[in-house]
Amino acid sequence: MQKLAILLGLGFLCFSQAAPAQVSEEEIRALRAQIEMLTQRLDELERQNRPSSPQAEVAAGAAPAATLAESADEKIDRAVATEVDEQMAALSWAEHMRWNGDFRYRYENIQAQGEEDRNRSRIRARAHLEADVSPTVQVGFGLATGGDDPVSSNVTLGGGGSKKEINLDLAYFDWSGLADTHVVGGKFENYLVRPDKNGLLWDADWRPEGAGITWNNGRFFAHGLGTWLEGDSRNGSEFAWVAQAGMNFAVGDAAKLLLGAGYNQFDLAGATPVYGDPDDFYGNSYVLDPITGELVFAYDYRQIQAFAEYAFRLGGRPVVLFTDYVINTEADANDTGYLFGARYGAAKARGSWDLGWFYEKLEADATVGLLTDSDFGGGGSDSKGHVFSGTYAFHDNWNFKLTYFLNEIELASGSPRDFDKLMLDLNFKYK
Repeated sequence: MQKLAILLGLGFLCFSQAAPAQVSEEEIRALRAQIEMLTQRLDELERQNRPSSPQAEVAAGAAPAATLAESADEKIDRAVATEVDEQMAALSWAEHMRWNGDFRYRYENIQAQGEEDRNRSRIRARAHLEADVSPTVQVGFGLATGGDDPVSSNVTLGGGGSKKEINLDLAYFDWSGLADTHVVGGKFENYLVRPDKNGLLWDADWRPEGAGITWNNGRFFAHGLGTWLEGDSRNGSEFAWVAQAGMNFAVGDAAKLLLGAGYNQFDLAGATPVYGDPDDFYGNSYVLDPITGELVFAYDYRQIQAFAEYAFRLGGRPVVLFTDYVINTEADANDTGYLFGARYGAAKARGSWDLGWFYEKLEADATVGLLTDSDFGGGGSDSKGHVFSGTYAFHDNWNFKLTYFLNEIELASGSPRDFDKLMLDLNFKYK
């Protein structure tokens, strides 16, 4: 009876630890296997502590059977307690680890003036693991498809089914020991405010590398970021600073208004490209260095940013109006970028949908072209135009999105070219 009670108790403890997380079939099978293993161990302990015969007990001058049984029970209790501690420690550690990720299948049609039309199918897959090291410290690790492009994890299908690349996407720590504050370091997700997640300054896939701090008490917020564009002095160290601050307002009973400003400093004048080919400046102006004979950036980027986002409801659905503005004080011309747009609805729950539109103009030296939206105008700066989108959610974690870019590129040349792009996405998320 005692053995049965111990086993029932162990089973209850294991199930109670796993129940809050909605135990899966695999987890139930694993727990059953663990209990079966413990049953075998208990049986073995009983056999080891059971006298072989009454004669042997007397001959050995052993204690009465009741005493032996008691001693065996004590050993069994210790063995079970040790096993329970080990199992609970493993379950406890698992509770402090979280997986999430996403997968996207995309079809693209690109029509660029002066170039042959292009059709391609692309995929993107990302997996992210975060673990609690202590109540105030988390570490994270993530992988993503794609090459080493800092603003894209897409992989183009083809090559006869050839293997595709997977690279380090995230590797960071996050300390939250102060109220409303996070300190991060390593390679981490971009936490800077982007109204309606726009890519005027930063592509959604860009992962800063360095350290930063973010503070948000619900009403006011402030973000600071120091990021390496090039962290090896052998290659010429390039370090950038970004700062943002703003506040959230409640407007009436249901509307919200976000206002903010920022300052960014990228000292790139005289530097060669930090990524890509030696002549690839992603729309930014460049000059020939008379000493080295290399092409280098023409300007530094000291940017002043202002942004706003207004959210309310119309016809029972959410509406977002947003704008973003940036000017580079170091450029002699082509120094301004801005966008404004609206989104109606929210494709989050099953059967929900949204419609969106925005207009963007990003002059050649308004911002660092390498880090901007990789889809608008084909990536980089020196472009303008409209973007239309619509999304329908088949499930809470599965949606279909259509996006159409009606853009012009190479504005600074004086002879801009048309650039049209259609994207059809199937998006899946898990957590």
